[in-house]
Amino acid sequence: MILIIGGNGQLGTELRYLLDEHNAKYISTNSEEMDITNAKETMAVIKKIQPSIIYHCAAYTAVDKAEGEGKELNELTNVRGTKNVVLAAKSVGAKLVYISTDYVFDGTLKNEEYTENSITNPQNKYGRAKLLGEQAVKKELTDYYIIRTSWVFGQYGQNFVFTMLKLAETHDVITVVNDQFGRPTWTRTLAEFMTFLVNEGSPYGVYHLSNEDSCTWYEFAKEILQHKSNVELRPISSDEYPQKAKRPQYSIMSLDKAEKLNFEIPTWKDALQNFFKNGGG
Repeated sequence: MILIIGGNGQLGTELRYLLDEHNAKYISTNSEEMDITNAKETMAVIKKIQPSIIYHCAAYTAVDKAEGEGKELNELTNVRGTKNVVLAAKSVGAKLVYISTDYVFDGTLKNEEYTENSITNPQNKYGRAKLLGEQAVKKELTDYYIIRTSWVFGQYGQNFVFTMLKLAETHDVITVVNDQFGRPTWTRTLAEFMTFLVNEGSPYGVYHLSNEDSCTWYEFAKEILQHKSNVELRPISSDEYPQKAKRPQYSIMSLDKAEKLNFEIPTWKDALQNFFKNGGG
């Protein structure tokens, strides 16, 4: 049996629809059906379901709030919650797929891409919490996939694409940071990779997955709004757009390991076009 934790979130919803397309049987839980911050409840629910595969998609992702009012919830969900899921997965012998982030890196590596073995050094509380989640997985399990991803967008949740489209409805001028580099990731591509690893019996361990090619947030926004002639985009520096949580200036992660599995990764521009064609935005 397949269990999706956080099945109503942006990634979890995408994963559910993908599994539906393949007529795969699964159980999906949300925070009301299983509160992962409650160790006893998490253990009880997972022991009752007895899954062989767990896709752990639940996370607290409000990066700036994690620095302040959301600090406790970030810790509870991303650290304690993940530890509870890990221990429950271990108790039933389930394979675990855990989603992590490029924010585990400090963003100072400018002339080469971050590999799965690059030194981690998170610069904000969200990145730190997700790294602690990774460490919990590695400590307790052997049958696991940790997938670090970045700049996630999809049809079923709030993300940068929808933010830009919404701003374009009310603003003549939009300023976007042009000195942070990374790789956008379509939830469909990420969900396909998650199931690919499991279905192909790929070697366990850490993987990086986003769409091919890289860009700045400004370049990403330019592509999103290319047909919005009534909006002017202006590039600015990170210093001109201060945020509570420090973002990596350069978080381009190598996709070599994923590509060596013969998993086909579309470019972020192609992924964005397909996102729009499939009803996104």
